[in-house]
Amino acid sequence: MLSLTGVNTYYGSIHALKGVTLTVNQGEIVTLIGANGAGKTTTLMSISGVTVPRQGTVEFLGEDITKLSTEKIVARGITQVPEGRMIFPRLTVRENLLMGAYLRNDKDNVKADEEHVYELFPKLLERSKQHGGTLSGGEQQMLAIGRALMARPKVLLLDEPSLGLAPIVVENIFEIIQRINRDGVTILLVEQNAQMALQVAHRGYVLETGQVTLEGPAKDLLEDPKVRSAYLGLD
Repeated sequence: MLSLTGVNTYYGSIHALKGVTLTVNQGEIVTLIGANGAGKTTTLMSISGVTVPRQGTVEFLGEDITKLSTEKIVARGITQVPEGRMIFPRLTVRENLLMGAYLRNDKDNVKADEEHVYELFPKLLERSKQHGGTLSGGEQQMLAIGRALMARPKVLLLDEPSLGLAPIVVENIFEIIQRINRDGVTILLVEQNAQMALQVAHRGYVLETGQVTLEGPAKDLLEDPKVRSAYLGLD
């Protein structure tokens, strides 16, 4: 469904991604794990058109989208939940959600999707008239995910959804991620909490200094000695 082939992305003269190749099949949850600075967020940005690769290709449903603008990529069915949530603090919860549907013109379906988001996240319905900036961290993460779902994505890119959240909130967020996947949305997940990510993912990739160094079924990576030592804190 989504593939990167030999992707090299730079920030000025800094070589951030060095020939990254990976695939995401329809219906999967695929996770990228790695240390800070490994290139995980840059990989998502390269897919969504925020940072354009200098070499290599990004393909989605058989189409080369490497050089497309971000809005065209969103219109094709890829949306991203950014690290740090990046909600609009002065807009209400409902206004934030409707921003996710900005490119859509099917008002009846937009209303139905808004109701579906409230079903997934009842707290957002309770707070629909509150400004986004007044929500807790967990509620803001729910809002960021809900906003992305309002674009009706085929593939959802999730960047560090557990960042800064209490463990009980993290569990709830990951249960929702699995439910979204069961509803038919393919997910590429970047997550510092490697244990949790590998428990919910079908497959995983390990990134180190901009390169894929390990890949395989998530259950195998959970048992891999290198992964256990470097990312799970286990011997």
